[in-house]
Amino acid sequence: MAKSKPSYECSACGAASLRWTGKCVKCGQFGTVAEVVPTTPAPGRRASTQGATPITAAKPVSAITAQGPVPRITTGIGEFDRVLGGGLVAGQVLLVSGEPGAGKSTLLLTVSHSIAEKTGKPALYVSGEESVDQIAVRASRIGVDSEQLFIADETDLAAVIGHIDALGKDISLVIVDSVQTIASADVDGRAGGVAQVMEVAQALTRVAKDRGIPICLVGQVTKESTVAGPRALEHICDATLSLDGDRQTSLRLLRAVKNRYGPADEVACFEQTDRGMEEVVDPSRLFREERQAPVPGTCVTVTIEGRRAMLAEVQALVAPTTNPNPRRGVSGLDSSRVAMLVAITERVAGLKLADKDVFVATVGGIRLSDPSTDLSTCLAIASAGKDLPIPLNVAAIGEVTLSGDIRRVPMINQRVAEAMRLGYGRILAPAGTKSSLDKRGDGAQIIEVSNLGEAFQQIRSASEAKPGF
Repeated sequence: MAKSKPSYECSACGAASLRWTGKCVKCGQFGTVAEVVPTTPAPGRRASTQGATPITAAKPVSAITAQGPVPRITTGIGEFDRVLGGGLVAGQVLLVSGEPGAGKSTLLLTVSHSIAEKTGKPALYVSGEESVDQIAVRASRIGVDSEQLFIADETDLAAVIGHIDALGKDISLVIVDSVQTIASADVDGRAGGVAQVMEVAQALTRVAKDRGIPICLVGQVTKESTVAGPRALEHICDATLSLDGDRQTSLRLLRAVKNRYGPADEVACFEQTDRGMEEVVDPSRLFREERQAPVPGTCVTVTIEGRRAMLAEVQALVAPTTNPNPRRGVSGLDSSRVAMLVAITERVAGLKLADKDVFVATVGGIRLSDPSTDLSTCLAIASAGKDLPIPLNVAAIGEVTLSGDIRRVPMINQRVAEAMRLGYGRILAPAGTKSSLDKRGDGAQIIEVSNLGEAFQQIRSASEAKPGF
């Protein structure tokens, strides 16, 4: 029998290779590739087919569901509870990831302070990246001073569990920042490696389940914006949250990527200020301009982030140029889709844009990927090209196809209700919208348009535009 050949494995990301390299081809770290000799089972060794006595007997599902809904532990921060589906669950393990500087530590320090004050039970914040004095500086800046909030700086797994033991079983929440900085003396490898991350995560998960303590793990991310370490880390946790936002703006979006106890597509909005992470209960007001008179090249739409409807304003600028290659600038939208919408608008509206620069952007730094923003983008481009403003009380919702047809979009009731709440009484929407509205759409003037030409005609009539628009 041929001997098994040794292979090489990266201790940071677990990537395997046939030969040694100084730099891992997957994660790009140096000095992490080491030789690993695969082990083979002894000849004739088989897994036993004899069952063992289970520790707890299986229960019928009817007995479990009869207990009612899972009780929630509210943190006192409405947006954070919203993204979790109503609050924390006893024994729940969260994984919060995000780019460096996004505000993960600040947000979780605020959450731990809030839940400690609300429940009157101790909360533990363990940091492997900062010292207690550094955390105290941030806590003082954002007004965190609860006597029930305990802070520790540890990098050893046994010491972290020791801090949990010292506070007893009444702990309301445990924060570990971050899971890649904690290591166990019982496992070989450096902190942050595959073996260490999995051991730390599994040990803390057992602590959470056995004692009914909610534990939140902070996860560092790679250059590809994925959680550093093995993919199995996300499978272990009950919920995975991602905090992201543009560095040029103060808005931060907390998204639920996975949630075993609630919706997996919910979004919470926060604003990063000098006083910490503050809730944004009405984000629609951040993504549109307040003006007294209409301006050419602007159109309001309603987008969906998770399950939340938010108003956003699309702005366009069309300017003559002597450059033989006119510029096409896009910010906050998909550039390839905007290029398609520019071509459709040019054909349907009769505009000549081949000798003009076209710039399209959103307001407030929001990034729109919802196809329902197509109609507003086309109307903004046409409005800028003709120098004709769209009335202030008009919002546009609909997906535009290459043929110029306008298709229906999901969650139209929520979109119409949000537009009406903020004073947009006239809504351009795809054909068939009226028949699908419920009571939330009562009182709105829905203008159904089946193609882009009809939408341009409606805008021309509303704004008393020049002939030919």
